[in-house]
Amino acid sequence: MAKKDTVAGTMLVALVLCIVCSVVVSAAAVLLRPQQQVNKDLDRKKNILAAAGLLEKGVPVEEQFANVSTRIVDLETGRFTDAVDVDAYDQRKASKDPELSQVLGNDEDIAKIGRKVKYATVYLIESESGVDKVILPIKGYALWSTLYGFVALDADLNSVAGIGFYEHAETPGLGGEIDNPLWKNKWIGKKTYDEEGRVALSVIKGEVNSDRPDAVYQIDGLSGATLTSQGVNNLIHFWLGEEGFAPFLANLRKGEA
Repeated sequence: MAKKDTVAGTMLVALVLCIVCSVVVSAAAVLLRPQQQVNKDLDRKKNILAAAGLLEKGVPVEEQFANVSTRIVDLETGRFTDAVDVDAYDQRKASKDPELSQVLGNDEDIAKIGRKVKYATVYLIESESGVDKVILPIKGYALWSTLYGFVALDADLNSVAGIGFYEHAETPGLGGEIDNPLWKNKWIGKKTYDEEGRVALSVIKGEVNSDRPDAVYQIDGLSGATLTSQGVNNLIHFWLGEEGFAPFLANLRKGEA
């Protein structure tokens, strides 16, 4: 009787199993991709609403997001643009595309992002009286990772309505405290620009002295997480500054965006 358990037979069975498993995994990835995209979009919308302090428990996210207007801004002109399709534009991918982004010099790149997109996606909450809130995407490098999030401004475009980071790899209990609701609440109502129009909002070392006149521009630093605090401070100054959304916000105030 011939031996059935041969090396060649074992290798053949292993090869067939590998091929079958690869086909199953690939098919599952293709079939699940639309649902993954739906979940990704839903999570993005949830984070936008949360940063603006508008997320309500028990109410479908899509229903809440119906009040949000999504627009594209040309960061060079500070005005709305139709140069890219708002529904198809992926700002994160664009930041790696030489045609849709530009290299930043060392002096400009205080947020340590390497490249700046030419076009940015912004989100508006509007009413009959005008813009009630604007939510801006922000990112910058901290201690261990690039922080991705949103900062929301109230109707005066100079008061923080909220902030939130949806992706980072900072140390839990230290830099990871950027997710702490108590710390995020400290941002609400703080002013972003001083009387000369310069970015004044800053994360300081230690606690804010509420008796000082500049306390309205200051946020408590994270205890034991100096570099993460500096990273947040730097990204705020970049994205609210001239390289970021300052020209757009100036135009929006004048009704010229």
